[in-house]
Amino acid sequence: MAPLTTFIFKVASRCNLDCDYCYVYHHADQSWRTRPRFMPLAVAESAAKRISEHALTHGLDHILIALHGGEPTLAGPIWTDAFCKTVRRTISDSIQIDFTMQSNATMLSLAWLPILRRHRIRIGVSLDGPRAANDLHRRDFAGRSSYDATVSGINLLRDNAPDAFAGVLCVVDLNADPLAVYEHLSSFDPPMIDFNLPDGHWDNPPPGIRGSGTPYGDWLVAVFDAWAAAPAYLHSIRFFQDIIGLSVGVENSIESLGLAPVTLVVVESDGSIEAVDTLKTTFDGAPDLGLNVLNDHFDQALTAPLVASRQLGKATLSDPCQSCDLVTVCGGGYLPHRYSQANGFRNPSVYCRDLQVIIRHVQRRSGIVLT
Repeated sequence: MAPLTTFIFKVASRCNLDCDYCYVYHHADQSWRTRPRFMPLAVAESAAKRISEHALTHGLDHILIALHGGEPTLAGPIWTDAFCKTVRRTISDSIQIDFTMQSNATMLSLAWLPILRRHRIRIGVSLDGPRAANDLHRRDFAGRSSYDATVSGINLLRDNAPDAFAGVLCVVDLNADPLAVYEHLSSFDPPMIDFNLPDGHWDNPPPGIRGSGTPYGDWLVAVFDAWAAAPAYLHSIRFFQDIIGLSVGVENSIESLGLAPVTLVVVESDGSIEAVDTLKTTFDGAPDLGLNVLNDHFDQALTAPLVASRQLGKATLSDPCQSCDLVTVCGGGYLPHRYSQANGFRNPSVYCRDLQVIIRHVQRRSGIVLT
């Protein structure tokens, strides 16, 4: 088994926004309701000890710790500073630690800047495009727009801590014009843009998935063509770059594509160790491994079926996926998107047709010929 290298810490189990597509609050699993609002530092220290043990056992010299929520900035800069210091103090000095954070950026202020610099935290900001597109889903609990506050946070990073600005993450909405979304996100000069497909599965399909159409594939094709037509390389779009890389035998960088072993695990605010948290969209308790950093080791997570099965390549995929000529690129699609109550995760992705469209288009435009 490949060792775990990415540890997602759910440092806050609450959020200041009420995005209607959120996999934490608006889907099947509601475990957030019974978890601490913020991760106690004692839990963080226990997790760090387990990480250090795991890394030393497997000879790792580098790990990634990602601060997630909810909204991680709700924990505040003082707590975040204490968290990072606790983790660095606890994990062996022989192991390099990279900190990242996924945030809506609405709570960022000048007080955050020394913390980001001190611990070299890089922040990915969630923004779904221009105001009209962003406001389709990303509003606060009073129904107000989050756009201005998010843009203010992005500009704070760009103007004062550009090294801390990792890029933007956009969830695709078919009602938003793909070129307008892409051009707007590009206007912030992000080093990277990520596009996520809305979470859904066979029992709860994403909006617009019906019949034989490929609306998400077509949406992404429009973005790819604009990105590829740029006169100079401006930023990474990992989804497209992974398709190109996987098509020529390079390992993927995101878990939603390819067949490489998935080496991430989640630590909830109460210390629970879980598989990828987007599984919360499938059924209640889906990502639960029955483990906790207060009592258990990360090596135990490696043997849990949900984690172990994602290290076995195409052997765990559905029969149609195993025989598909795109399987080494698609990887069967993102795990939560394969789910149905009837077959569990042994289905093609609910986005199968869309993935075929965008993958084949990228391959054609990139001059890749598969034999």
